[in-house]
Amino acid sequence: MQNQSFVTEFVLLGLSWNPNVQKIEFVVFLFSYMATVGNLLVVVTILSSPALLGSPMYFFLAFLSFLHACYSSAFAPKMIVDSLYEKKSISFKGCMTQVFAEHFFAGVEMIILTAMAYDRYVPFCKPLHYRSIMNWRICCILMGVAWTGGFLHSVIQILFIFQLPFCGPNVIDHFLCDLYPLLKLTCTDTHILSLLVVANSFICIIIFSLLLISYCVILLSLTTHSSEGWLSCGTHITVVVLFFIPCIIMYARPPSAFSFDKMVAIVCTFITPLLNPLIYTFRNKEVKNAMRKLWTKLLGFCHENKS
Repeated sequence: MQNQSFVTEFVLLGLSWNPNVQKIEFVVFLFSYMATVGNLLVVVTILSSPALLGSPMYFFLAFLSFLHACYSSAFAPKMIVDSLYEKKSISFKGCMTQVFAEHFFAGVEMIILTAMAYDRYVPFCKPLHYRSIMNWRICCILMGVAWTGGFLHSVIQILFIFQLPFCGPNVIDHFLCDLYPLLKLTCTDTHILSLLVVANSFICIIIFSLLLISYCVILLSLTTHSSEGWLSCGTHITVVVLFFIPCIIMYARPPSAFSFDKMVAIVCTFITPLLNPLIYTFRNKEVKNAMRKLWTKLLGFCHENKS
């Protein structure tokens, strides 16, 4: 089936037409994005620490921090630049690329969060078998499954939207390209297509429910463990909620049910990628100690070069 679109570009309305508000958007988005990319320090810290890198939990944490930086980089730079201009346009191919990137990185993260939940389940529920179960072979397999699953999920979305005819309106009431805003512009009946999106995204609810059940099982097993176990489990639950609740609000419901999609998208694009690595490392002594050692080495190296 050939794409029958006559639209070569889309016009994004953004968050506001007010120039003063757009200046505030530029500053807030710029600093938020810089802080999100700065979370790559978590990746560098873990990669430079053999003790941390040898743990599956920190291996997945490093990958999750890298994933958040990639996800935010797929949208934030254009949003930051667009806040400086009155007309915010994006090419048809650029729009499809955004849809692909959004669902690719979100699909990968969904599987990684599931893998991290399993990594937390094993040491508390099967402590004697942890090292034999969560070995490097399993970690690499889970990583491959995450990349493959994210790619397949994204390909399904992009093939689904790419075949739709766009032959007239090209104004998107959003600051990025997404499924529901694009469905409103197609020259065909989209009621059934919207239901397919809801059905496809229902997997978010299923996985979210399974993760909550698994963490409840872990919490029940923590009655004889220290407070560190409760803190670790609470951290994972917070991250899971921050990821899945916006996903469920955005997709697992009819498109006209809510009018705050832009705010939810901001949470997904800026707030969640910024907060998740911080939540994992804020009260983690091992990561903070590794960061101190890394900074000490860097400062010592700079001092030697100056002298």
